[in-house]
Amino acid sequence: MGERQHQLTIVNREKVVISGVLQVLNYDESELVLETTMGVLNLKGNKFNITVLSLETGDLEIAGRVNNLSYSEGKGVRSKKIWQRLLK
Repeated sequence: MGERQHQLTIVNREKVVISGVLQVLNYDESELVLETTMGVLNLKGNKFNITVLSLETGDLEIAGRVNNLSYSEGKGVRSKKIWQRLLK
């Protein structure tokens, strides 16, 4: 099985569609922190509401106002690098 692709789409700063989600690390009305296949994704804004969540497929959709987003290296990226080194 191949690794899940990560994609992020923001529509008018009010709807976010994300694929490649491995885990929801933190969620409240103003912040969402996700572990994705490309690192930890931090979304900040207000009135966040998760409308779709499937960790089996890695899909997540939220409604709310997005003010900021950032990525940082996270478990997903580190785990991948470790496995790549072990398999060499």
